Parts: sequence; C-alpha cells; structure tokens
Amino acid sequence: MPDDETQIRTLITRWADAVRRGDLEGVLAGHAEDLVLYYVPPPDGGFRGLAAYRALWPPFFAWQSQGAAFDLDTLDVTAGAQVAFAHAPVRCDPPGDPAGPPAPRLRLTFGLRKERGRWLIAHEHHSFPHD
Repeated sequence: MPDDETQIRTLITRWADAVRRGDLEGVLAGHAEDLVLYYVPPPDGGFRGLAAYRALWPPFFAWQSQGAAFDLDTLDVTAGAQVAFAHAPVRCDPPGDPAGPPAPRLRLTFGLRKERGRWLIAHEHHSFPHD
C-alpha cells in the first residue's frame, strides 16, 4: 500500500484532473460529508457540507469550458498519522490569449483526515493574492 503522502498526492491530483475535465462526481470523490470550504467569492463564512460544495462547481465548469486553464503547480504535502495538510499554487487563467501575461496564481490549501484507513478532504481554502 502506498504511504500516506503518496495517497494524498494521488487524491489531490485526481481531484485536479476531475476539475479540468468538468467531472463533478470526480471532484466530489474523496471529500468528507462535513467538508468546510472557504472560496474566492462570498460568503465570507464559507460553505459547509457536500451539497453546498456540489452547487459551486457547475458555474465554474461553464466558465472553464470557454478555454480557462486549471493546472496544479508544486503540490506540498505534510502528513501525520490521522491529519494532514497540502497546498499548491494553481494556474487558473481566464479564457483568452495564452501568450498574454499569466493571471495571479490561485492558492489552494487542503486539510485532510484519515477515516477507516482512507484519506478524506475535510477542508479546502481557495484564494487569490490581494494587492
């Protein structure tokens, strides 16, 4: 069986691949039912639960289908016995000229917990740098 860090990297890489494909069920896979998400747009208090998380993705997929990019950069993982966190900058450029200047990188942070030997994403935080 792969070690914890490898399992987490695989989980997050599959999540990012599902986002890129617009695969909602793939995006939801590996998330805890009581997920907490802090997202780029309001509400500032974030979203709780898989139903709220599910509802956020169709508008993003519609925007992304116009030619936007979504590519993980360096993924860093720190894993303990029962909890872990990971973070990565993401190229999330709007549709347009790929030769133009890159948009600021989206910052992703994941909090994970191990349940019955399986890693689940229990917390996500998506943000952009603010000038």
